[in-house]
Parts: sequence; structure tokens; C-alpha cells
Amino acid sequence: MTMAGTETRDEHGGPLAGVRVVELAGIGPGPFAAMLLADLGADVVRVDRPGGGGLAINPEYDITNRNKRSVVVDLKAEGGAERVLGLVDRADVLIEGYRPGVAERLGVGPAVCHARNPKLVYGRMTGWGQDGPLAQRAGHDIAYIAPTGTLGMIGKADEPPTVPANLVGDFAGGSLYLVVGILAALHHARDTGAGQVVDAAIVDGTAHLTSMIHGMLAAGGWQDRRGANLLDGGCPFYGTYETTDGQYMAVGALEQQFYDEFIDLLGLADTAPARKDLTRWGELREAVSARFKERTREEWTAVFEGSDACVAPVLSLREAPGHPHLAARGTFVDHGGITQPAPAPRFTRTPTSVRSGPAQPGADTAAVARDWDVPDLTGEPTAPPKKGS
Repeated sequence: MTMAGTETRDEHGGPLAGVRVVELAGIGPGPFAAMLLADLGADVVRVDRPGGGGLAINPEYDITNRNKRSVVVDLKAEGGAERVLGLVDRADVLIEGYRPGVAERLGVGPAVCHARNPKLVYGRMTGWGQDGPLAQRAGHDIAYIAPTGTLGMIGKADEPPTVPANLVGDFAGGSLYLVVGILAALHHARDTGAGQVVDAAIVDGTAHLTSMIHGMLAAGGWQDRRGANLLDGGCPFYGTYETTDGQYMAVGALEQQFYDEFIDLLGLADTAPARKDLTRWGELREAVSARFKERTREEWTAVFEGSDACVAPVLSLREAPGHPHLAARGTFVDHGGITQPAPAPRFTRTPTSVRSGPAQPGADTAAVARDWDVPDLTGEPTAPPKKGS
């Protein structure tokens, strides 16, 4: 099999231009991983199910499907698997997020795909992984991060653990680790001609995220309880404080020189207890809290602007695009009437962009059939793929 097809970097842009990805439709971390690959320039074809099955929102707003193209295939219908395998023949990567064994039952498991395309990188995205006692159990982000110890370390000491949306498990421990695995396996496939399966489990990735904390725990520098440590809200100069208008400021003044600037601008340099006196951390927290409640978030933002005090306003999702720094960098973009995060990271030679809005189910069938040379997608007869193509 030769890499990619006829797409050029001018057509797709980004460092992954020319890489072909088949995404078997799912929700959550799989689509986000495929979006990241698409943002980086890959030609991602999402195989949607008849009748949908994605997020419970209008697909026109599902930006995890931006920069992709969509075809609709019923994998349970006669000939459905063969149509997907026609795409697999010409793909570099496949992503699926079924429970273990489902792809095999549908006729598009790794063994079948690799028999037809030995260089294929087969990415599997699950919560529990492909094996283990819980592999066949259902779950969502919160249930996956709970047994890893990650959820238990987030929140205040005297309150239940704080739910971090579905960012830590689905997207950090799941999607990003799947993408890293895919890119590593793709590099290996290019060097050796051998594809492989990438088993990306949210429990594995989320546990891996806590590596530094486990090192600190072993060294005695981290207490195994919430709200008692330097980076988990237990420290009075690393946390959030309410302002007089009910908003919040975030403080991260860990190093002495930053702390000195913070406490000076806060107006407590002459009265605050020594920061190294842990017995007086409660007193220090009360002093800082009382001071922040004397002014609004906007007023405190102005006070700390231009300083190295490591203080920033806590903004809402709708407010974030208007932050001066993020606006200057173009961290958010508007495309198709939707304000959304721009592709990240950035590249000097192969810049990325939001090229197209969310792929609509089945809208690109004819174009994909033509570009990937898989006419069977449109119901037209097709010849077997040429050996080595």
C-alpha cells in the first residue's frame, strides 16, 4: 500500500496532509481524537450510522466533526462491512470506539483489516481497555477516572470530589493518548511497513497523567488526600478567590519572587504571615480571601496586569475568546457562525486551520468515493483493489 492518495499539502495543509483516516462514528474521545488529526491536516472520513447516533445536538454544531468528511454506511446490513473495508484498503489509520469484540462481530476488526492492509494503524478507544475484568462494562468519564485516584484528588478537603467536566478522562486521558499512540505507530509503520493495534484506555491515560504526583507521593512530598497539597488547592497562594462581584481570580504564585509581587500588589506585604509557616496557612488564606472581596474581578485584573504575580481572572466559556491575549493569538476562531478553539499546536512550516465546518452525515459520499477510488460507496460496481495500492 502506498501512503495517502493524491491529496497535496496545498489542499489540506498541516503536517498530516496526505494521511488518510477512517473514523467509525462514536461519541466523546474517539471523535475528538479524529478531529485533532483532521485539524493537523489528515483526510478524515467519518463513517456515520444511518439515523445518526452522535451527540444529542444538531450535527451542524458538533465541531468535533470539523475538518472531516462523512459517509453513511450500515455496518449491520449486507455488504456494509465490505464498503468500509474498501476505505480501509486505502487508509493509513482507523479509529473505533466500540466495546471490545464489537468491531470483530461487525466484520471490521483488526485481523480482517490487517489482512487487507498490513500497514494500517488500528486505533481503539475505550474506557477500560481491550482486556481486564471491566473491559466489557459500560462507563463514562467520571467512572473511568474514579478508580485511578485522579478524581479523588480534585476538590476541597471537606467536600465531595469535584467533577472536572469530561476533560480529564475522555479528552486528556483518552483522546490525546490515542493520538500520541497513533502518531507513534504511524511513524513505525512508515519505517517498517508493519501496522499495529493501538489500545488506548482512558484508565491507562488518566493514570499516566498522575505520574508526577505519584513521584511526589513516594518522596513524601504529597499527602494522599484532597486539599492538603501545594497544587490541589491546599496552598493559600495556589487557588481561586471570590471577588466582590461574585466572580473569581486564580492565583498561582508558587515561587518566592512571584509570591512577593503577588502579596505586594494585593496590599498585604506588611501584614500577611510568613508563607512558609504552614501552621498559619489558614490565617493567610483568610487574609487573601478578605482582600480579594474588596474589589471586582475587573479591578483586580487591572491591578495584576503586566505583573509576574501569576494571577489571572477566571473567565467563562463565552468570555474566554475576548481575553486580550487569547484574541491577539487567535486562540479562538469563528467559522460558520460558531466561535470555537483554533487548531493546536501551531507549526511554522505546515500551518493548520479550520477548513470546514462539522461534517454532515453522508454529505461527502460521492466526493470520498471519487477521491479514495472506492466507487462501491455510492452503490456502483467496483473492482478489487490493485495489489500494493
